[in-house]
Amino acid sequence: MRFLITLVILLATAIGLAVGARFNPGNVVFFYPPYRIDLSLNLFIVLVVLLFVLVYAIMNAIRSTQQMPQRVAAYRREKREREGNRALRDALKALFEGRFGHAEKAATRAGESPENAGLSALIGARAAHRMSQSARRDLWLSKVQEPSLKTARLMTAIELSTDGHEPESALEAVRELNSSGTRHIHALRLALKANQRGKNWPEVLRLVRLLDKRNALHPALSQRLRELAYEDLLTTQAHDAESIRRVWATIPTEDRVQPYVAVRAAMAFNARGLHDDARMVVEKALSVEWDDRLVRAYGESAAAEGSPALLSQIERCEEWAQKHPTDPELALTLGTLCLRQKLWGKAQRHLEQALYEAADSEIVRQAHLKLAQLHEALNQPEEAASHYRQCALATML
Repeated sequence: MRFLITLVILLATAIGLAVGARFNPGNVVFFYPPYRIDLSLNLFIVLVVLLFVLVYAIMNAIRSTQQMPQRVAAYRREKREREGNRALRDALKALFEGRFGHAEKAATRAGESPENAGLSALIGARAAHRMSQSARRDLWLSKVQEPSLKTARLMTAIELSTDGHEPESALEAVRELNSSGTRHIHALRLALKANQRGKNWPEVLRLVRLLDKRNALHPALSQRLRELAYEDLLTTQAHDAESIRRVWATIPTEDRVQPYVAVRAAMAFNARGLHDDARMVVEKALSVEWDDRLVRAYGESAAAEGSPALLSQIERCEEWAQKHPTDPELALTLGTLCLRQKLWGKAQRHLEQALYEAADSEIVRQAHLKLAQLHEALNQPEEAASHYRQCALATML
């Protein structure tokens, strides 16, 4: 329909021009002595139009000739960009397919395009890392110079260095990332992993708390990381009595009553002869949550024989026994404390109760050992020998 309308308009225009030219009596005279040229007005108009078209064509040809180098350069640039984008897509496809050698080669081709140089270098770094080529990986990362890709480069460096068990490089990238103010969740997770590999446990604890506030860590993983951190801070590192107290003072109150923290703190205090501090730690933790590990640590924190503190411990354990009458660990601890205080009857009763209630072979072994020591102290060699045999059998199980 549009074609028909256009054809009708052209025909009408042609007819109008023909009719107008037929009835146009005008003339145009060019006079240059001694020459004279007479033209009809219609011919003159046609010649002017033809001259205009010719001049326009010549000017357009000159302009096109002048623009030819820029057009050739633009064509070549567009061709390189198309080839670079194709190579970038090939590199990504090969990387996701696990063909890391092809991915690195495609990244090299894609890097010939300036627009794709940074992203292709990141792809090449990941491909080289998967092939365990750390030197080539670092070379690829050094090619990422665009300011807009700084965060991407640092995140990639942290992830790859951590995965490659290079905590020093990972922590250096973490420090640079922190200086740039980046604090999103994935960055915190990578920083956590890097600090864990680098055994920077104070920073691990800080990052775990940050991620816990954002619900970005599984509770089991969070608890395990805290256990590892507190184990290093409290039991692995060398501390004297005052330094271990300073470390304990830096731990948040809500963490101090956690069983795994209190047990390790009690172990650290006991190792340095600070049994009173160990008992206070365990008592506060047990007042919040009952845990057999804490009860065992309480027994290991026993005061000196015949001291008021030891009697106080026995009284505290007897109070707990009223609330937990069938707890074998508590019975074993109470029997051990009574044995230390030479309360033979109470000691025997509680140790035998521990044997009766125990399902753990270690509790059975300890109970037989303590009963053997009790009978030795009472000059009952046959009973002591019997319990020693039972202790040996429990050890073999």
